Amino acid sequence: MSDDGSRRRTFLKGTAGAIGLTALAGCFENSGTSGNGNGNGTGGSVPGEDGEMIMTTSTETTAAYSMSQVIANAVTQNSDLDVQARPSEGTNANIGRLGSDDADISYIQNWTASKIANEEDPFTDLSYQPQQAFHLYDLAWFLCSANDGWTNVSDIGSGDSISPTPSGSGTAEMLEYALSFVTEDYDRISLDYGEQGSAMSEGRLDAGAGTFINGSVEPGWLQQMKGTVDLRLLQWSDDVVSELEDDPAIIMNSVDTTGLENYAYAPDTLHTPGLSYNFVVRDDFSDETLTAFLETLWEQREGLSESNALLGPMAEGEHWTTNGYTTIPFHPAAAEFYQDKGVWNDDYEIGE
Repeated sequence: MSDDGSRRRTFLKGTAGAIGLTALAGCFENSGTSGNGNGNGTGGSVPGEDGEMIMTTSTETTAAYSMSQVIANAVTQNSDLDVQARPSEGTNANIGRLGSDDADISYIQNWTASKIANEEDPFTDLSYQPQQAFHLYDLAWFLCSANDGWTNVSDIGSGDSISPTPSGSGTAEMLEYALSFVTEDYDRISLDYGEQGSAMSEGRLDAGAGTFINGSVEPGWLQQMKGTVDLRLLQWSDDVVSELEDDPAIIMNSVDTTGLENYAYAPDTLHTPGLSYNFVVRDDFSDETLTAFLETLWEQREGLSESNALLGPMAEGEHWTTNGYTTIPFHPAAAEFYQDKGVWNDDYEIGE
């Protein structure tokens, strides 16, 4: 993903949304059972010291889950560790799973990381400190439309129907916040990603959401939209871009669209807010196991793309510490590992 040098780390403002609260309801309560026998700090062994790790990302249909399967297999087949990739409800639920010992290493995104740092609901009383391990991928989110002549988010007017991803998603909260810098005078509707193209063609949707994975890869549902309507990528005005870059609640990206095809309109450089997804562990996770995990994955990094092309960027060592959060620390074992590999960023905090 292109980086214009002006990335910002998230510190949310205002009240927290209700993202994933249903999924979290059982996750923050210690049921007395453990997914891996670590004991959740109640007299059991140190998390991960048995060499068994459960990795969680999102649901089974997502690219992230497929990527986690490849990562888990690569480590298990090339070390003494036993890593299992399992589906999860998403980033908020992953924090609960770590706390209840139903996961050992899980991904979150910067929006969630900021809520944790600010102790916002539903993370007001965590029993542990999440610490970063490595970067997985980035999603650059944008608004798009099939309306003739629309080129800018500012073209959204009173009464226009807008679906900035389905209501209740973490992305929706972020996009709605960014959209508030332009207008709040629109008709907020909620459509699943695969429904947007048909809704635009039928005149039921004026603008919806799109995303690029790692700045260039188009998910299948976005390609479907392009095949259904003449899709237009909406730019943010320069003054709004400046405001968003200065706002600590947003990470801004600059995406080169010149290599992308079949859009009715796309600026050469699309400025867009995004989310960065990083894996985290608990602060009491075994140093030795995390080091062994990272060392094995590092040794296998150049071949990961053979199983999943989206893992191609991991072949470059700098990717592992790209877009780390300044809101939560790195695990000491991970920080030492990256220092040894020469890819550490001194802007990041090292946990205790």
